[in-house]
Amino acid sequence: MSLLDETAPTADVMLDIATACLERLPKHMRDAAGDIRIIVSDYAEKAILHDMKIPDALGLSGLYVGVPLTHESVTYPSMDRPLIYLYRMPMLMEWAAREDVTITEMVEHVFIHELGHHFGWSDEDMHRTLGGED
Repeated sequence: MSLLDETAPTADVMLDIATACLERLPKHMRDAAGDIRIIVSDYAEKAILHDMKIPDALGLSGLYVGVPLTHESVTYPSMDRPLIYLYRMPMLMEWAAREDVTITEMVEHVFIHELGHHFGWSDEDMHRTLGGED
């Protein structure tokens, strides 16, 4: 399917997809995810793109903001609630350009990738564990 065949999902629909994906994960992963918050917006803020040296807003589909579980400790807990940002327009543009993935698969892939950062996985770890492109 593509944008020519179906309506582009709203931010709320993408949030529902990511939430359903989280709910389907094994219990130990859901427990480790804790109270992670998912936010869907059209694009990353300009300051984030600048800090990450990403010149085009379409170059960032998702972002994890928080302290990875591998860096937290009982004596140094994170005081901030971890966040996963999903950026709607970059995902829609990639989905429209590809013919081998559904929008649900696209959103789930980006969500799992960002959740992996919460678990302390590197991009290389995720590539090995999840396979495919990141």
